[in-house]
Amino acid sequence: MADDPCTACGACCASFRVDFSVRELLSQGGSVPDGLSVEVNSASCRMRGTDHLPVRCAALTGTIGQRVACGIYEWRPNPCRELEPGSDACQQARRRHRLQQL
Repeated sequence: MADDPCTACGACCASFRVDFSVRELLSQGGSVPDGLSVEVNSASCRMRGTDHLPVRCAALTGTIGQRVACGIYEWRPNPCRELEPGSDACQQARRRHRLQQL
């Protein structure tokens, strides 16, 4: 984790809307705490804080570009798991926050 560029970034957590299946909610047999989501429709929900501007996921702690952590890292939804450090989406988020590209 010490070499993980994400722990000194957090830009993705403060750039994108995070929609995911309701099946990922704890109450539905998944692992994402229900209290950190808002309903979109009967099939999907969104991470709280990514549903309005300025975007900042409710599970994000710390200061973007310095030191951050995800309060539900082990239980985060699939869109968060799928975003790769250095990917196009990562670089886009870093640009939005004026951070150096990976």
